[in-house]
Amino acid sequence: MDMKINGINRVGAPNPYARQDAKLIDLKGRRDKQKDEVKISVQAQELLVAQGMDAEQRIQKVQELKQSVATGTYQVESSKIAEKLFPYL
Repeated sequence: MDMKINGINRVGAPNPYARQDAKLIDLKGRRDKQKDEVKISVQAQELLVAQGMDAEQRIQKVQELKQSVATGTYQVESSKIAEKLFPYL
């Protein structure tokens, strides 16, 4: 018994994937239009100022810490670590 399928290339037949392709194109267009935006609240800005360090000072401190870790001169204060861990015990 042979099975014969006719009409797989019919002219004018609806393409079930055409709608899906259109949706993908539309989504890509929307994605390009949207931009991420970050807003820092007034309270957060005040906290940054209250810390007393500007960006240059933080960068310098990080560089000093990296150098001390790299040279092996960084000292860890065990009492401070214990104080921070104690509430979780």
